[in-house]
Amino acid sequence: QVQLVESGGGLVQAGGSLTLSCTASGTIFHIVAMTWHRQAPGKQRELVASINSGGGTDYGDSVKGRFTISRDNNQNTVYLQMNSLKPEDTATYYCAAKFGMATMIQTSYPYWGQGTQVTVSS
Repeated sequence: QVQLVESGGGLVQAGGSLTLSCTASGTIFHIVAMTWHRQAPGKQRELVASINSGGGTDYGDSVKGRFTISRDNNQNTVYLQMNSLKPEDTATYYCAAKFGMATMIQTSYPYWGQGTQVTVSS
């Protein structure tokens, strides 16, 4: 079983930066693929970024060049550094995990955190 807790959300002005954290417990973190997803009101949930246990990453088109996903296996934590934030980045951000390789298929992730709100003002 995997438990995930996100933190770091908040209110930021457009053009600003924010870093989200997700700490995992209850598993061997270094063998788990981690992802960040987001969902805005009235919109479908979107997979933002993924990172494999070995550090390989992938990003959704809407955040490429602005967001960076990273992980610290010693701290059982994955981060999402968000730069050049736009109002359309406003959403609830969730981290999710799966054993094995990361994919961009959201339904392949069985473990989810409770979410953290990010609001970008114009």
